[in-house]
Amino acid sequence: MKDYIEERVVEIAKYIIKTNATVREAAKVFGVSKSTVHKDVTERLESINPLIYEEVKKVLLKNKAERHIRGGRATHMKYKSVKDET
Repeated sequence: MKDYIEERVVEIAKYIIKTNATVREAAKVFGVSKSTVHKDVTERLESINPLIYEEVKKVLLKNKAERHIRGGRATHMKYKSVKDET
């Protein structure tokens, strides 16, 4: 694996751990696609740094468990703003 990829993987992982960011948020910050971030932290990171991998895995599982709440909240806000405009 190329050095710049390994550096990106570790930087993304540290960002996710530090901020509890979602894959989508991390992708925006680092200017890469969601699928790249996901592959970096679920496949590549395990062989590069297993300790950080375990920490990222915890954050990703927490985010996955909460995603239905975030979606519901976003929908609520969307329709609340539509109602306020009328």
